Amino acid sequence: MTESYMKRLSFALLDAVTDKDPVVQEQVCSALCSLGELRPAEMLRACEEYLKKHDKLAHPYRAMVLRAMETVLSSHIHKLDKDTASAIILLASSEMTRTKELGCDWQQAASSVLVAVGKRFTNQVMEEVLSKFQPGLLPHCSVLQTLSSLSVSNAFGMVPFLPSVLSTMLPMLSMAKQDAMRVMFCYALQHFSESTLEYLANLDQAPDPTVRRDTFAADIFSAYDILFHQWLQTRDAKLRLAVVAALGPMSHLLPSEKLEEQLPKLLPGVLSLYKKHAETFQISKSLGQILEAAVNLGSRTLEVQLDALLAVLHSQVCVPVESSSPLVMGSRNEVLRCFTVLARCSPDRLLAFLLPRLDTSNERLRVGTLHILRHVINSAAAQMEAKKPFILSSMRLPLQDTNNKVKRAVVQVISAMAHHGYLEQPGGEVMIEYIVQQCALPPEQETEKQNLEGEALAAEDSVRAVSISTLYLVSTTVDRMSDVLWPYLLEFLTPVRFTEALTPLCRSLVHLALKRQEAGADTLLVQYDTHTNLPSPYAVITRLLVVSSSPYLGSGRGAASLRLLKVLQQNIHPLLAQRWETAITLLLEYLDEHTEETLSLKEWEEKLLMFLRETLAVISDNVWICQLSLEMCKQLPCYNGTPQEKNFLYKCIGTTLVAATSKEVVRKHLQELLETARYQEEVEHEGLACCFGICAISHLEDTLAQLEDFVKSDVLRKSSGIFSIFKDRSEHEVEKVKSALILCYGHVAARAPRELVLAKVESDILPNMFQCFNNKDPTLKLSLVQSLCMVSQTARSSTQPGSFHFSRKAELVAQMMEFIKAEPTDSLTTPLRKKAMLTCTHLLFLEPPLEEQAQADVIHGCLHSVMALLPEPQGEDGGCQEPLYLDTILALEDLLTSLLQWNMTPQGLQVIIEHLSPWIKSPRGHERARALGVSARLLRYFLEHLQVSALVPFHNLGLLVGLFSPRCADLWPATRQEAVNCIHSLLYLQLGYDGFSREHRDEVAERLLPLRDSLVHADPAVLFHACHSIAQIIAKRLPPDQLISLLLTMFEGLGDPDKNCSRAATVMINCLLKERGTMLKEKVPEIVSVLRSKLQEVHEEHILPAVQHSVYLLASQHCTTVVSSLLGSPLPFDSHTCALWRALAMEPSLTAQVLGLLLEKVSRDMPFKESRAFLLGSTPDRVATLLPLAATCALYEVVSAPASGTTVLELYPQLFVALLLRVSCTVGVQLPRNLQAKERRATSTALHTRSLEPCSSAVDALQALLLRGGSQDVVQLMELEGGWELLRTSTGHEEGVTQLASAMAKCAGPRLPLVTKALLCTQSSVYEIQRVTSTAFLAELLSSNVVNDLMLLESLVDDLLARQKDSSASVRRLVLRGLANIASSSPDKVRTHGPQLLTAMINGLDDNDDHRLVALEAMVGLARLLNFMEPWDLHSVLLHMAIRIRPFFDSEKVEFRTASIRLFGHLNKACHGDCEDIFLEQVVGGLVPLLLHLQDPQAPVASACRFALCMCVPNLECAELATAFQKHLQEGRSLHFGEFLNSTCKHLMHHFPDLLGRLVSTNLFYFKSSWEGVRAAAPMFTGFLVLHAEPEHRPQVDLEQLLVALQLLLRDPAPRVREKAAETLGRLVKFA
Repeated sequence: MTESYMKRLSFALLDAVTDKDPVVQEQVCSALCSLGELRPAEMLRACEEYLKKHDKLAHPYRAMVLRAMETVLSSHIHKLDKDTASAIILLASSEMTRTKELGCDWQQAASSVLVAVGKRFTNQVMEEVLSKFQPGLLPHCSVLQTLSSLSVSNAFGMVPFLPSVLSTMLPMLSMAKQDAMRVMFCYALQHFSESTLEYLANLDQAPDPTVRRDTFAADIFSAYDILFHQWLQTRDAKLRLAVVAALGPMSHLLPSEKLEEQLPKLLPGVLSLYKKHAETFQISKSLGQILEAAVNLGSRTLEVQLDALLAVLHSQVCVPVESSSPLVMGSRNEVLRCFTVLARCSPDRLLAFLLPRLDTSNERLRVGTLHILRHVINSAAAQMEAKKPFILSSMRLPLQDTNNKVKRAVVQVISAMAHHGYLEQPGGEVMIEYIVQQCALPPEQETEKQNLEGEALAAEDSVRAVSISTLYLVSTTVDRMSDVLWPYLLEFLTPVRFTEALTPLCRSLVHLALKRQEAGADTLLVQYDTHTNLPSPYAVITRLLVVSSSPYLGSGRGAASLRLLKVLQQNIHPLLAQRWETAITLLLEYLDEHTEETLSLKEWEEKLLMFLRETLAVISDNVWICQLSLEMCKQLPCYNGTPQEKNFLYKCIGTTLVAATSKEVVRKHLQELLETARYQEEVEHEGLACCFGICAISHLEDTLAQLEDFVKSDVLRKSSGIFSIFKDRSEHEVEKVKSALILCYGHVAARAPRELVLAKVESDILPNMFQCFNNKDPTLKLSLVQSLCMVSQTARSSTQPGSFHFSRKAELVAQMMEFIKAEPTDSLTTPLRKKAMLTCTHLLFLEPPLEEQAQADVIHGCLHSVMALLPEPQGEDGGCQEPLYLDTILALEDLLTSLLQWNMTPQGLQVIIEHLSPWIKSPRGHERARALGVSARLLRYFLEHLQVSALVPFHNLGLLVGLFSPRCADLWPATRQEAVNCIHSLLYLQLGYDGFSREHRDEVAERLLPLRDSLVHADPAVLFHACHSIAQIIAKRLPPDQLISLLLTMFEGLGDPDKNCSRAATVMINCLLKERGTMLKEKVPEIVSVLRSKLQEVHEEHILPAVQHSVYLLASQHCTTVVSSLLGSPLPFDSHTCALWRALAMEPSLTAQVLGLLLEKVSRDMPFKESRAFLLGSTPDRVATLLPLAATCALYEVVSAPASGTTVLELYPQLFVALLLRVSCTVGVQLPRNLQAKERRATSTALHTRSLEPCSSAVDALQALLLRGGSQDVVQLMELEGGWELLRTSTGHEEGVTQLASAMAKCAGPRLPLVTKALLCTQSSVYEIQRVTSTAFLAELLSSNVVNDLMLLESLVDDLLARQKDSSASVRRLVLRGLANIASSSPDKVRTHGPQLLTAMINGLDDNDDHRLVALEAMVGLARLLNFMEPWDLHSVLLHMAIRIRPFFDSEKVEFRTASIRLFGHLNKACHGDCEDIFLEQVVGGLVPLLLHLQDPQAPVASACRFALCMCVPNLECAELATAFQKHLQEGRSLHFGEFLNSTCKHLMHHFPDLLGRLVSTNLFYFKSSWEGVRAAAPMFTGFLVLHAEPEHRPQVDLEQLLVALQLLLRDPAPRVREKAAETLGRLVKFA
């Protein structure tokens, strides 16, 4: 194509550069670059010409064009001819200098163009640039910028020009008056100097290796003179920074003597800039370069300037860093680099400056100095080697600083010191101790502590975290530190202040020990004679064992401590090696198996104590053991702040004293423990008591003697005691001491040998306990109860509990009951009542026995205390969350079973159950659940311990069964199951009293167990079915004399406030009457009387069925009258009326009469009356007539009754058709006004559950019919698909009928012949809606194969064909649907009826109904039928159909687009292998719309296009195109439209190049589509066609028309469309 067209193409895109959308702008630039890829010269010339012609184009858009040019130049500079390059150079030069405005993006873009051209045409660019760089005239700023950029991008090409450039530039420097111009000169000088240094550093690769530094020295110095002496003094900050940035690299090019001469001025001048600038990166960088130049020179002047340099640089480091941006951190690093330079040349002077500043109290100065010191230690190690002692001694004051920033800096310095051998010097231990101190900081406080600037320290950067990391790294990675740290770190194990550091300490020590172990066993042994400050083995084992009791504290110090113990085994004791190797490994494995959440601390402590016992047994040295106990007692005060660990240490002391053989040592330690215990801390009482209890295992006499001495001392008196430590105790403190002592006695009684301690209970232990007790202090009360529980348990668990006569038993029980009654019932916060009940339980087993009244008081008091508690908190799984609740319930059960043991008779059981009865019937669910649970345990216990010596009656069986049975349906699942457990136990008790053995398993009673499991579910049907089964089981096993007492008890259950239980009572009563009623002849009057009274009292629906039998008898004699009377009942029917209707279905012959009468009323009476509103012309309202409405409701009630099943089956067809038509003619029908008001009231008060609305009532009746007629599957299927709701609505009724017909065909086929026969008679119905309903039903039946099985096809087809001329468009449409359904049910019959079906469908295409819905149905139907038609039937109409449906492709309605396109696909499929040319034209004509509609906003349309395209492609006979369609258009696979369209166009242009013009022109039509996606796809399609077309086919395309259309699209409101238009314009370069 001619260049003029290329210009038009480029200009079209260039005109679109001004688009407001950034994405479109980007695409336009991309398209320009695409033009440049193929025709770089023409594109560049077009851009150049465009910019020349459009002088007023805004600067941002000019910049975009220039950037596009730069992109093309960067890639294709080698293709550029000289003339074009010259034109571009001139353009860019002109654009760059067009305005004197500085710093705009447009000038930068022009400069970049020149730089891009300059990579190849350096001389031409330099010639043009230098033409604007004339001596005596100030150049444009962009000229300087271009020269500067050229020197950076092409140093080898640019440096040879620099001498002449510099000679021209130097005079200009004095002429530059504007700061902006001076800045540009500075940048140029900076880059010139950097390029020169690069050139000189790589002379071996340079084009001219003769270039020398001297060549530039004079000019650079001249420039330096102006920059430093004149421009640096300016007030403009930007200029000053530019000057200093240039001075850095320039200093390396200055003559040596000049640099030496200037340094006294230069350095102070640069340093002074720090005060003037907040941003100091350039200053620091330049200063570093100057210092390097001076050091390389060996300048003596530097020594004179050193102090000033250090002062300023130091202040820069001390400035707080407010951000971690690269620029800020870069500036800091440049300053530190300056210190490195100075350290290498003057280390003494540097340290003399730095170290005194460590003594300052200013946090910033100290932190900054430490940062510098760390940097110097690392970067100038050789120079600092001799200065180590001096540096170490100077750290004294920083180590005492409490500021977190200083601490972190100190730790970092110590880390550097460790790597360079400082800590091996004298004084290094202080540094190590400092690190350990920081490791011991409290993590929860230190991480939240605020620094001076108010910034919170991040956890990972905290002093503690940094110190821990440093200690471990130094221990593990710095080999030279091994001898320094071992065994020195052991000193930090025992001091309490280092507790938080234990984990890192242990880890480091383990690593060091293992390293030494590898070197040899002797090196691991600690020489205590040479290391006097080390903790003793006793101190180490005590410390590590105690901290291991809280294994997860301190980041897992338990495992760390045990591992350290394992490696120190030889140092602890020589005999421990083998035992500890195994024992500690097992402990560590146990910890690995658990987490902090799963570990039981009690079990863990027991394992540690067992480990201690085994250790003491292995050592078996009394002296060693006594020394260990002494150390343990000595460490007790260390754990005052950690009660759990202190209590564990108490247990360790007790364990150690057990192993000690010296009684004197034992008594001495016990006395000390009593005197030094911190009684005011209640948590410590348990530890002290455990210690005494454990000690009593081996030293009972000594322990009791020591306790007694203490009790009798003056300590427990309020006046001053004999021990000075107790002199000023208050009354409250004395109570704390007493509480601890009472606990001690309890633990002694619990742990000491039974045979020894029982003799001491009443003589020593109890008297001393009560001497310490008063009833005021709650803590004292709890301690007494706990101790008495332990004492009584010990007495009970003795070998002969009956032989122990406890004279104070009654007194203690009474005391416990006082405690229990005093406990609040609204909360459970202490274990006092649990412990008190356990104490009573243990006491009950001791002699003498309690009196009956005392037993009753115990039962009543304990039940009230526990049952009345508020509900326990529930966990997520529904279980109890609070163990204290569970323990308390268990204690109550143990107590009651203990009482039951004293009277194991039905009477004894009855006594306890009577106490439980009020709680079993409680209105509060949690109380019932607890009471049933306790009852079940009691009955199970009674059964397990039943001993029957003679056959005696279980006289209260009926009463007990009647009490528990209704609870089988309780609202609480646990209550239901426990009730069954109770009944199960009672039935086996009866069997036991009947003489059966305990091992006997009764088949009937055992059926209760699976029923119990089913009661977990809350489904009422399941519950009551289970209750019925339970009643059957009871009826089979209940003795006759117990039946009336059972019934009378259960009648009381009818009024149970829990409705479930009341219903269960009715179920069970009816079952019992049915099963055992023959035995109740004499009791019937009494039973009826009770039932009538209950019916009056309880107005529940489930009570009413008792009267229904009477109605049944009456209707058997007077059916018509009863039906008429009931139909006259007010609507809506109340619950009693409905129940009476259902009673009429009890006997088949009666039911048939009732249904016949009701059908007559529904079918023959007028269903509604039309009532016109008062406004003329308004649509009349339809109001239901009352008699058919009442009959419909009655039909529902009768058919709903299960007994009506047989009769419903006989009348199924008549009932189904009548109710279906009743539904159709009540759609949209209203209730009479008086009933509307009733309906609203009933709805608001929930008087009934079913709606009286006419259509809903008819649908309900139809559902009831189907259910009763055995068509449950139909109902379920309709429910799943929402069919019932559709039937009720005007808009969904037709779909609902269709779903009903489908469900009937699937699930009720045998019913269809008679139903169909009845429906065929409705063709002449006067109601259009009934004709529509029957047609819809029959049409849907044709989609099921059941019509063939039942031989209904021909009659249905004939009936539908006869309805083609119906006046209703809906009927005509449904006829077409039904005929099309033959394709689904009987495809072989399609050929038989082919001509008739085609005629009907084509007539449908031509049907002129207002909404063209008949035509839509015809298209859908044809798509289904075509596959089964005979080819000769189709050929004559294919073209007609294709032409008729083509206008629908672009219909505004999605249904029409979808149906027509899918039918087009089926038409193509029908032509496969036999496509005539005339139809092929339709295929080609449809390609473009089908491809474009893949981007249709509606997914069904896009899916139809996929199908149609796949069907079209075989007729095109192109294998590659078929493969591409198969790959991309698979249904369900996501389509990458651009990739697919590209591939399609490629194959189309390869195989059908002659279609180019036709395809492009069709696409042009869619440029005006109303859908944005299609409108965007059309230019994309065109672009891909052009991309893959051969140039010789260009004449097919009207490029003029295409260009105009694309230019119009560039103004489309949718950015997406404009973007694709720009992209296509870029592709048109193919024809250029």
